[in-house]
Amino acid sequence: MGETEDFLGSVLPRLTEADTALHNGEAALRIAIWSHNDPVTLFGAALMGSGWTEIRQVFESLASRFSNGTYEYEVIAAGASGDLGYMVGIEHSTVSVGGATPEAYELRVTEVFRREDGEWKVVHRHADPMPHSDAARRQLARLDET
Repeated sequence: MGETEDFLGSVLPRLTEADTALHNGEAALRIAIWSHNDPVTLFGAALMGSGWTEIRQVFESLASRFSNGTYEYEVIAAGASGDLGYMVGIEHSTVSVGGATPEAYELRVTEVFRREDGEWKVVHRHADPMPHSDAARRQLARLDET
C-alpha cells in the first residue's frame, strides 16, 4: 500500500467510530482522536474553537445535545506525506439534536491530521452544510437553541 492508503486505513475506521459515538452522546472517542497539542483549530458547521481547551468544550457540548445518531464518511479526496495528512469528504449523518426527532443531514468536511508518537491526530476541521440542504440548516439551528 502507498502512504495515502496506509493513512486512510488507519484514520477512517477510528474517525467513523468516534463520530458515530459523538452522534450518540459520547465525546470520549472524538476527544481521543484529536491532538491535545496546540495549534489545533475547529471551524465547525455550528461551533468553533481554537486551542485544545476550547475545542474539548465544543465536543462535550455537542455530545450533550446529540442522541440516536448514525454517521458515515464519504471520502472525496485524501493525501498523506510524512507526518501530515488530510481528508476531504461528505459526512452523512442522522441525529436527534436536543431531543428533536432524528433527522438526516450532510456536511462538507475538510480535516487535517498530524502524526504524533506514531498515531494520526486531527489538528484542524472545517465543516459546512451542503448547499441547498434545508435539513442541515435545521439541525444547525437546533444547536443554537438553549
